[in-house]
Amino acid sequence: MYITIQSFQNMHGSKPLKIDGIVKLVKEPDNKYDTEAIVCEMRYFGKIGYVANSTNTVVIGSMSAGRLYDKINDEYFAKIKFITGSIALAKVLTSDEYVAEVENPESDIHYLSDNLGKIDVDFISKNFKGDADDGQL
Repeated sequence: MYITIQSFQNMHGSKPLKIDGIVKLVKEPDNKYDTEAIVCEMRYFGKIGYVANSTNTVVIGSMSAGRLYDKINDEYFAKIKFITGSIALAKVLTSDEYVAEVENPESDIHYLSDNLGKIDVDFISKNFKGDADDGQL
């Protein structure tokens, strides 16, 4: 499953965006503009943008923040797969991919997570059932 990330152009430009970069997804229920907002953070840069949540900004074939919101924990992760300008497409990690990142001592996930190893991977597995990921958009 893929998501569209809109990065903050005025803050960092597209500099933080890199292929296979780990992005922390954090729900922002108190966001005054969107109660389903999901902020994106990266190592060294902090907040880099948001998961797109409008028909005008979500790349066709990717999931909006609203559709993703109830499928993830308050904190979860994705990996950037495509970049164009200040927009990135990222693959939301499956539970197995999350565990593999945690087991990799070089992964940025160790610097980004407030709940490393405490994320309910069974919750993720259950919520992503039926959301086939064939590697294509």
